Amino acid sequence: MQIGPYTLPNKLILAPMAGITDRPFRELCRQFGVGLAVSEMVASNPSLQKHRRTLLKTDYTGETGIRSVQILGTDPQQMADAALLNQQRGAQIIDINMGCPAKKVCSVAAGSALLRDELLVKQILDAIINTVDIPVTLKIRTGWDKNNKNAINIAKIAEQSGIAALTIHGRTRACKFIGEAEYDTIKQVKQAVSLPIIANGDITDAQKAKQVLKYTGADAIMIGRAAQGKPWVFKEIQQQLSGNTSYKKPSINEVQLVINNHLEKLYSFYGDLSGVRIARKHIGWYFDNLGGLLPSALKKEIYQAVTPLQQISLVNLVFSNTEFSTL
Repeated sequence: MQIGPYTLPNKLILAPMAGITDRPFRELCRQFGVGLAVSEMVASNPSLQKHRRTLLKTDYTGETGIRSVQILGTDPQQMADAALLNQQRGAQIIDINMGCPAKKVCSVAAGSALLRDELLVKQILDAIINTVDIPVTLKIRTGWDKNNKNAINIAKIAEQSGIAALTIHGRTRACKFIGEAEYDTIKQVKQAVSLPIIANGDITDAQKAKQVLKYTGADAIMIGRAAQGKPWVFKEIQQQLSGNTSYKKPSINEVQLVINNHLEKLYSFYGDLSGVRIARKHIGWYFDNLGGLLPSALKKEIYQAVTPLQQISLVNLVFSNTEFSTL
């Protein structure tokens, strides 16, 4: 798949997820073969550009692969300024968030709330594309609610503005993450425009990836929640999409090494205190994918740990006390 001058090595993209797709997680997913990893969203508000959290989100030190940075906002000029600033900070692709369904985002008319104002959508896209000289992509939902699906209209606006690729999550804003994703709209959009289309929503394994690619005709797929606690999902899917039926799932020892590596990177990136806190959700996801074999008493200890050594030692204690073979 091509995005501007960049040729992705495969059809797999890591979705931008707030508080999750930080540099350690993006790098981990790249190790397992994801073709493009998009950053967690960065606010366009000028007052936040030098905030420590924003600076961490835009820290690409030692990062490999194509750097795609997602920005969020509602003001065309602020969005354009933020896009330019992130280009200067090292972004190679700017992704625009018009798909987030979170109440705190939509309450200020950002994210998927923008889909209700097609004129503003065009103004934002034009402002950004006329400001930066790197590819600009867009992520949307199928519409505001089931009675107001306008993904085709938005796609045509995006195509006319010069958007390099369009990601569509197969739900409306009102659906949030409830129910099954619908792919009919994605298929219709693909048939209506010529720009590359990325399908998103409920893609959890190779079989589903094949089905979605075939049904929608999409050029690539984007995976978010399925990678939480299972970054090797990208390798599983890519191997099977490539026809490699001999692929073996990682052993429990390999999974333990992945977890240890991830935690160490989080401690190094955020510092001990924040690293331990942020690691908790990832630990929970990892053990959920191992069948939830985390004793409640030990889980409580892990979540109450305050130092990296204490936390990682408790995690490894689970593996030493439990008999696993493969996932």
